[in-house]
Amino acid sequence: MVKSKQIILGVTGSIAAYKACEIINQLKKRRCNVTCVLTKEAEEFITPLTLQTLSGNQVIRGMFSLPQEFNPAHICLARQAKLVLIAPASANIIAKLAAGLADDTLSALTLSTRAPVILCPAMNERMFTHKITQENIARLKKIGYRILGPIKGHLVCGDQGLGHLADVADIVREAMKILH
Repeated sequence: MVKSKQIILGVTGSIAAYKACEIINQLKKRRCNVTCVLTKEAEEFITPLTLQTLSGNQVIRGMFSLPQEFNPAHICLARQAKLVLIAPASANIIAKLAAGLADDTLSALTLSTRAPVILCPAMNERMFTHKITQENIARLKKIGYRILGPIKGHLVCGDQGLGHLADVADIVREAMKILH
């Protein structure tokens, strides 16, 4: 049983952010507790209310919003996490993590956790295949981050190419494999 497994679902600025809803639903069916952390850019694509309703947990947003009681969210969640899953993972969050930047809640939490981390890239093929993005991914793999996807599919620009978020079933399967 996975009921006690705390998953942090990081959602970044990508049109694929809507797939976080299905990821949450699938993880909840497997008795996981999911807390969503949104970047500011992600809120342009999906609302915190949607993710809170589906997850049943408060959505973590701004790094400096005042909590009900003093408890830095990024450290508290980093300690509780059994898995940090960032889906979709934008080129921006990948670059931040590779450089060790912690200027928002998601990057600070990810750099603070000792839990396994899965990144599921979703971006235009030109961005994904860019040498800098590939070097950032290689650096993150070297320190133990798991990278799932992207896959070939329809991209927002109208092209077909590598950059489409991995299938939700594959993302959930990988998360469950790590939790077990």
